[in-house]
Amino acid sequence: MDDGGIQEEPPSARFLTPTRSGGSRWVDGSEVDSLEEDRSVGDAAAAAVSRASSGAFRRRLGKRPRRVDSLDVEAMNVRGAHGHSDKKLSLLSTAAMAFQTLGVVYGDMGTSPLYVFSDVFSKVPIKSEVEILGALSLVMYTIALIPFAKYVFIVLKANDNGEGGTFALYSLICRYAKVSLLPNQQRVDEQISSFRLKLPTPELERAMCVKDYLEKKPLFKNTLLFLVLMGTSMVIGDGILTPSMSVMSAVSGLQGQVPGFDTDAVVVISIFVLLLLFSVQRFGTGKVGFMFAPILALWFLNLGSIGIYNIIKYDISVVKAFNPVYIYLFFKINGIKAWSALGGCVLCITGAEAMFADLGHFSVKSIQVAFTAVVFPCLLIAYMGQAAFLMKNPLAVERIFYDSVPKALFWPVFVIATLAAMIASQAMISATFSCIKQAMALGCFPRIKVIHTSKRVMGQIYIPVMNWFLMVMCIIIVATFRSTNDIANAYGIAEVGVMMVSTALVTLVMLLIWQTNLFLVVCFPILFGVVEFVYLTAVLSKIQEGGWLPLAFSSLFLCIMYTWNYGSVLKYQSEMRGKISLDFILDLGATLGTVRVPGIGLVYNELVQGIPSIFGQLLVTLPAMHSTIVFVCIKYVPIPSVPLEERFLFRRVGQKDYHMFRCVARYGYKDVRKEDHGFFEQLLVESLEKFLRREAQEIALEANTMEAERDDVSVVSDVPPSPAGAGDLRVPLLSDQRLVDDNRIVTSEGSAPLLPSSSMSAEEDPGLEYELATLREAMASGFTYLLAHGDVRARKESFFTKKFIINYFYAFLRRNCRAGTATLKVPHSNIMRVGMTYMV
Repeated sequence: MDDGGIQEEPPSARFLTPTRSGGSRWVDGSEVDSLEEDRSVGDAAAAAVSRASSGAFRRRLGKRPRRVDSLDVEAMNVRGAHGHSDKKLSLLSTAAMAFQTLGVVYGDMGTSPLYVFSDVFSKVPIKSEVEILGALSLVMYTIALIPFAKYVFIVLKANDNGEGGTFALYSLICRYAKVSLLPNQQRVDEQISSFRLKLPTPELERAMCVKDYLEKKPLFKNTLLFLVLMGTSMVIGDGILTPSMSVMSAVSGLQGQVPGFDTDAVVVISIFVLLLLFSVQRFGTGKVGFMFAPILALWFLNLGSIGIYNIIKYDISVVKAFNPVYIYLFFKINGIKAWSALGGCVLCITGAEAMFADLGHFSVKSIQVAFTAVVFPCLLIAYMGQAAFLMKNPLAVERIFYDSVPKALFWPVFVIATLAAMIASQAMISATFSCIKQAMALGCFPRIKVIHTSKRVMGQIYIPVMNWFLMVMCIIIVATFRSTNDIANAYGIAEVGVMMVSTALVTLVMLLIWQTNLFLVVCFPILFGVVEFVYLTAVLSKIQEGGWLPLAFSSLFLCIMYTWNYGSVLKYQSEMRGKISLDFILDLGATLGTVRVPGIGLVYNELVQGIPSIFGQLLVTLPAMHSTIVFVCIKYVPIPSVPLEERFLFRRVGQKDYHMFRCVARYGYKDVRKEDHGFFEQLLVESLEKFLRREAQEIALEANTMEAERDDVSVVSDVPPSPAGAGDLRVPLLSDQRLVDDNRIVTSEGSAPLLPSSSMSAEEDPGLEYELATLREAMASGFTYLLAHGDVRARKESFFTKKFIINYFYAFLRRNCRAGTATLKVPHSNIMRVGMTYMV
């Protein structure tokens, strides 16, 4: 083993041998995509050891220390010192964050009293108090069952290290079962501290059965991905309708108050308010939350106080609606009309999914506290107050909210309602940003510009392209529909669809990860799934009345995400098939068949193993090659964040004189990649130096230990090994030893030193000094980013559908998405692109 690094040898030279742990390793020490690869490094040196000492050397392998592959070696020495779980916030911090959630998370649900009863009673005319109490009871129990019971107590706990949304659930499932369609997973990723969760022991066998079933059935993998993409696309579709509905509902209150204020005026003012709303998004969720939170707090206080006033003044008997019998009477008397009215009732929980989707911006406890202490009681009181007003004024259904407001308070309430309607859109806008960011990180959405607006909270982001797209779509909807009733017909379909997707995914989390009692697992989808399905059947009846609009938007984004994922998977598989054999590189020699000039070439590719085909194209195209080559792979793993000290894996490719390395940089879907190229290059070189020094130290330790063991074998070769000695061989090397000041390794019992004190240290290794000098010379000559300008084409024998998707739709997305080098802001003079065509 002349270089001591983890090399990649030709597959033809590989043979598997058993290990003491019952696993297997490659004899030649080549890179293995498993946890055993770190224990296989020294095996290549075994072939160079004489037969007399081979037995001792193999026994030493069981005691050899684990090789560190991380770039940040010094930080890895204190592994586990960092905490990856969310820090426990103080009571004051939780209260402050709960106050912020009012302005970001609960705006949509908080403004629902503006239009719920007017939409419900447009389907069911008021004939008696049964209709009023039945509708009120239906609204109250819908809020109590879906947002309160389901989301606050169950779904929020299914977060992925503080991140919420359908993609967070999907990434959580991907960590426990290999259901991702992109085949770039490595078992070494499981060593990331934030990757693993503590599994409870009960029901483990059932969880393993579910895991095996998911992994072995491609149909279930595709179905799971389709559900996740569908749920995400529906969140985006809902984000388009929410601002239009909320703003128009608030502005339309002027129609009955200001003479001559017609529909055209409502449309114009609504468009102006929408322009203002989307213009402030660039300031970030945190600033928007603090700016909007006082207004929403005042709005909820307003809802509660006016509700109490109406209950006391008009009819306190509305408290009878707590009796669910009135729901039965409501359906018994009105029949099919009551079922149709469910489409209006579901509007009271629009924005409930934002509680989970916006979780990355806040904390679980802050969202729970805000809903339980403020949102839930204020909404119940507001609906009860409107019902009490309807008891005495059943004809005031169309403008129930503003008519129930005391005349003296109309203008203050109108101003607050308009501001609250603007803020209501913030919940779905923020949720849309979060979903797009997660989809990009997991390879399900084209790369677009993402701006991180907070230095303290990673989840607070702003996506300019999506912001302006939502604004244009909202303006078109307002100008086209021109009525809140028409928009209400289109509202709610996407929301219920997302709820059903989250129910299915959380059920899978219960089976696979939480390993909940089977009875509770069955009860969860039966209770919530049945209720949501009933609501879905009701809102689907409004497709011809405008419900097609959110479905059209959702279908558009579903096609974009599924096409991007489909094309990315095929492209990765094509790269895997086109890998260059290491035999070919070794045959070229250390010069790689060309001239090696000083400099560092960073070959960007998506492969976590093997030599990418772009490197062969570079050797053919370029007249010279850099003295140091680093294959850089930026890989996203299915966790929110990867700690910096565990982010990088660094490996040697080939022999020492080739000066070729692989760097795998692992990011979570919440991690920020906005460092400039200078910082990245400096970090890369420093980390590479640490890797080389650690490698030299391990080689020196292995050589000296082997020499000492060979001396032991020659001295005591005629003495049979004792049982105690055999047991000592299974103890990891240095596990019971300590380093003393004179650099000698001494056992904890104080026995004689195992190594001579005159051993050459890693710092004195001339090979190391030469390699470090070569690296510094290459760094002084500069960096070059070697990129593939890839064109993905379907094979000629492919079906027409595949050709259309890959050659036109996916190719269009690739041409118009953001380039990967834009993240590092690399100067164009440092970039070299090579044309590649991937046949998939």
